[in-house]
Amino acid sequence: MAATETTMPGPARTTAPQGHTLRPEENRVIWLLLAAAFVAILNETTMGVAIPHLIGDLGITAVDAQWLTTAFMLTMAVVIPITGFLLRRFTTRAMFIAAMSLFSLGTLVALLAPGFPVLVVARVVQASGTAIMMPLLMTTIMTIVPPHARGRMMGRVSIVMSLAPAIGPTLSGALLDTLGWRWIFGIVLPIALVALAVGAKWIHNLGETTRARIDVLSVILSAFGFGGIVYGLSQIGGAASHGGGAADASAAATSTMTLWIALGVGAVSLGLFLWRQVRLQRSDDALLDLRVFHSANFSLSIAQMALLSMAFFGVITVLPLYMQSVLGISPLETGLAVLPGSLLMGLLGPFIGRIYDARGARVLLVPGAIIAVGMLWFYTTFTETTPLWTLIAGQTVLSLGLALSFTPLFTASLGSLQPKFYSYGSAILGTVQQVAGAAGIAVLIAVMSGVSASAAADGASAAVAGAAGAHAAFLLAAIISIPLLIGAFLIRKPDDAEYAGPPAH
Repeated sequence: MAATETTMPGPARTTAPQGHTLRPEENRVIWLLLAAAFVAILNETTMGVAIPHLIGDLGITAVDAQWLTTAFMLTMAVVIPITGFLLRRFTTRAMFIAAMSLFSLGTLVALLAPGFPVLVVARVVQASGTAIMMPLLMTTIMTIVPPHARGRMMGRVSIVMSLAPAIGPTLSGALLDTLGWRWIFGIVLPIALVALAVGAKWIHNLGETTRARIDVLSVILSAFGFGGIVYGLSQIGGAASHGGGAADASAAATSTMTLWIALGVGAVSLGLFLWRQVRLQRSDDALLDLRVFHSANFSLSIAQMALLSMAFFGVITVLPLYMQSVLGISPLETGLAVLPGSLLMGLLGPFIGRIYDARGARVLLVPGAIIAVGMLWFYTTFTETTPLWTLIAGQTVLSLGLALSFTPLFTASLGSLQPKFYSYGSAILGTVQQVAGAAGIAVLIAVMSGVSASAAADGASAAVAGAAGAHAAFLLAAIISIPLLIGAFLIRKPDDAEYAGPPAH
């Protein structure tokens, strides 16, 4: 059978037998990591629906409540870049126990939290564990799964990343209507504890560890760099959401000043962090080794992932707001409306993985990009009178395009690296998703808020103003997505003999 695309040759190879299958204990490790990642993502996707209830129950403002999300995002942005070093320094078992212990502890504290400050602390502890879990899962897959089977395994990851966000909002809505917000954590906690106990018993150590010392200055620069940028991005919505009046003008000015200070500190710190990593990687002491970008395929895949995350996470944040404020759909109905698309992504994951293993990346990425970009432009036609079935159909087809994109990007990007760089590649992949997603959410919400406020000031009804804001946000997302059509043709599947990239030096 002729190959469907040219694979990438490389100077350093480690050949895995085509008939190689995972040992039972290796399969067990992956399934445990997938279960733990599912629980972590499920927990995160339940919070958005709960915030209005928390405002009333805890007696806090909407601005205060956003810290439950902002603190989580900040912690993720700070911890994920460090995981590249941690996964090389400590064993698989130790990292799993640390991640699930932190997540379980944070969940317990959230369940028992007497007030808002303790709940924020609990979210930070939860995020510390969550930030470790996805890079640990990706690195483990790349370490023990032979190249010819990685697509199928990444398809399982797609199931987790699709089903958890699909179930989370619906589960949260049901619990909030019956038992209250604490049970969001009460349901998750026993599952997390079981995963921790089973993992502590069955997960064994994979790969080799190093004895390198952590560079404290790099950790500090990373925290201020990535944390500052994500925090600054989180302030965009606040700066754009204030209306008229002296108090609102003062609040808007304060938000704007905070935004620019945070972004400035973040940009300078990030520049210093990158400069220090280039110096430290000469002696293999970098916290985040940037030699992964010597691989053109990895770099292109990361750029594609950044654009996709920016457009996708922004749109899925704007969409519920549009459905509830413009179309008048309830939160539970909103969750059910996006459920078919999420289920489709999860169900297609294994099949897409098999296609990637057999035929390469471009046969998936090209139609995936065409579908995703086309549907984002279709979203720009939504108005205050758009039928719900049209929206459900559009979201389902968009999910098909995303399903065709995510699995090939995950697999092709990390498969383009030497094994010693897998942990760094996983950390960079997670960091890019986090920062690009935060940017997409912040910018699209700011555009939606600004345009809606302007339309309302001109005398438009609430529904018409909201539709105008959503249209502007969807239009920006569609424009951002256009380069995906080019990148899809440039990314290739690494050779199954395991392309290892240029030698480290």
